[in-house]
Amino acid sequence: MSKTAFIFPGQGGQFVGQGQSWAQSDPATDGIFRAVDRISGKPISKLCWEGPLEELSKTENLQLACLAVGLSAARQFKLKGEEPAFAAGHSLGEYGALVLAEVISEETAIDLVARRSELMARISGDGGSMSAILGLDAETVEAVCELARSEGLVVAANYNAPTQTVISGEARAVAAAVRFAGMKGGKAVPLPVTGAFHSPLMAKPAEIFAKIIDDVEFKKPLFPVVPNVSGELTDDPADIKDLLKKQMTGQVHWTKTVQSLNVAGAEAFLECWPKPYLGPMIRKTLGPQNKAKISAAQ
Repeated sequence: MSKTAFIFPGQGGQFVGQGQSWAQSDPATDGIFRAVDRISGKPISKLCWEGPLEELSKTENLQLACLAVGLSAARQFKLKGEEPAFAAGHSLGEYGALVLAEVISEETAIDLVARRSELMARISGDGGSMSAILGLDAETVEAVCELARSEGLVVAANYNAPTQTVISGEARAVAAAVRFAGMKGGKAVPLPVTGAFHSPLMAKPAEIFAKIIDDVEFKKPLFPVVPNVSGELTDDPADIKDLLKKQMTGQVHWTKTVQSLNVAGAEAFLECWPKPYLGPMIRKTLGPQNKAKISAAQ
């Protein structure tokens, strides 16, 4: 049997109608959405299925929606007989991976994500922004961030693929880094977010959220997981908790995550989402010579 990694996306791939057909055909999947609605006190299922997209895309709604859809997609894979040997999630997606590995319960994850999203939403509009830099390697992006710091704080935040790195920070500094990246031949794509996520600007909500995580019991995973902050496989619950506490301000080492799973023998990457989103990043990291199966839960 091939070793399979279940992969959970974070924010960015949302669309109206996500997960609706699964919930209509499977009562247990519908139950996932209803649990998110009940525990969060928000109409997340309605927003996922009916929109409007603008409301769905608000941080305080979208993070919960991503969790619901990710867990529902994982169930679709399992209904088809797929079983995970590893799990990982990109940013917010890490919570779905931890539920799948039974490190935390579904109910606990919903509660944590509800609190996380509210804390992050409060800092929205603080002048922070994020942009994806395409076509440059990570070292070059780090160098342009260094050049742009005369304008304010800006850091490399998400290492998504060998030539795709997201930068995050104060809007003026991000804009300067984008200009410098353009001079190097890079292309910038602004991200539709309202804060400088995965940067030191998230320190205040991160400090509050770390105390919330401290009160949660983390169990040994059923199989190895890959935390964002390290990009390395672990089955140590204390390690997983410590790294999750650092995630809000820490970098997302997604390229390293994919490489670690590849070295561990993952032969299939099943994306727990209705459409391909992380798949292209994974393929770019693995390279065309790698024959790993990469598919979404369509």
